[in-house]
Amino acid sequence: MTLSRRLALASAPLLATSVLATPALAQGAPLRCAVGPFQPTAGDTRRAYEPFFGHLARAVGRPLDLTVTTDWAGIAVALSNDQVDLAWMGPWGYVLAKHRARAGALAVVQYLGRPTYRAIIIARPELRIARFPEDAKGMSISFADAGSTSGWLVPHYWFKTQGIDPRSYFRYRDGSSHAANDLAVANGQVDLATDYDRNLAAMLAAGRLQEGQVKIVWRSEPLPNDALAVRDGLDPGLKSALREAALGIDAATASQVMPASYTGWVAATPDSYATIEAAGRALGRIGGG
Repeated sequence: MTLSRRLALASAPLLATSVLATPALAQGAPLRCAVGPFQPTAGDTRRAYEPFFGHLARAVGRPLDLTVTTDWAGIAVALSNDQVDLAWMGPWGYVLAKHRARAGALAVVQYLGRPTYRAIIIARPELRIARFPEDAKGMSISFADAGSTSGWLVPHYWFKTQGIDPRSYFRYRDGSSHAANDLAVANGQVDLATDYDRNLAAMLAAGRLQEGQVKIVWRSEPLPNDALAVRDGLDPGLKSALREAALGIDAATASQVMPASYTGWVAATPDSYATIEAAGRALGRIGGG
């Protein structure tokens, strides 16, 4: 079964359309938006991110059609197939969409006023890991799915720079969500797992994890935050209006329409995701140029 078919099947039960109340808006074409599995469940993700997409839809005078996907790579497929106009997606997912579907980034999200974050690797707290990765060789590790920046791409790239193949160095598995990775470590199902600092903080703040259930054994260099991406061929006027609406969100508005601790957006530049592209090329996941 193709990835696009799997996306359609996986997303169909999660698809919901919120048509804004005014007749003029209801007559317009829906703004088709998508967001990946940022939260532990699709329902959690929808509740956290729908207010933001609703805000943008109202700003451009369109009803909202929001899809919550079950994996990251699927959004790139949806953009390439013209199934989605606008997506909030992780950096690596955006780079895949850029190279495979000529998607464009309108803006980079800010978290607590910063446009960067870090990938992390967490471990069970009782494990003795004074030096990483040397002291963790042979342990079990769970990576996120291959469309994840912090959960797959960046740690794979870092291990490559160290001359390590994680598939043979550890007892390896991948394909999990970030939330599932955190819980697998906390519950003792795996020794190590990939994640990112924003997600770990959110899991702790929500009470899904308790302090001391996991420990961080590795951090990446700063990475660019998530992208607000649009499909190739989207009407230029609509694209400009969406960019202005996102960049116009100040901290006060963000507290009302964005998930907790997100404080707005900064404009994307051609180089915003250059470090992610370089990692993708190094791993042979995208071509040069």
